[in-house]
Amino acid sequence: MMGSRGTTAVLSRAARMRQKLQPALEASTLDIEDVSYQHAGHAAVKDNANETHFNIKVISPKFEGQSLVKRHRMVYDLLTDELNSGLHAISIVAKTPKESGS
Repeated sequence: MMGSRGTTAVLSRAARMRQKLQPALEASTLDIEDVSYQHAGHAAVKDNANETHFNIKVISPKFEGQSLVKRHRMVYDLLTDELNSGLHAISIVAKTPKESGS
C-alpha cells in the first residue's frame, strides 16, 4: 500500500499555536505575531532558528474570573509541545471580552 503523498502540509508554528489556542480558549480574538527576527543572534537562539519568539494577544471568555497568572498558565499549558520543540519565548496579552471592550 502506498502512503498518501501531499496530504499532510507542514504547518508553521504560528498555525499550530492557533490550532491549539483557538478551540480550547474559544477566543474571539487571537493575534499571533512572529517576532523571532528581533532576536536573531541572541545566545539562546541556536543557529538563527526561526519561529522562536512570539507575541500573542488573546481575548477569551475562559479568562473570566481568572488571575493574570492563571490566564498565562492556561496559554503556556496549551503550548507545552511547542515550548518543548523550539519555541523559546512568548509575550502574552490575555483579556476577557469585557476587559477588551468587545
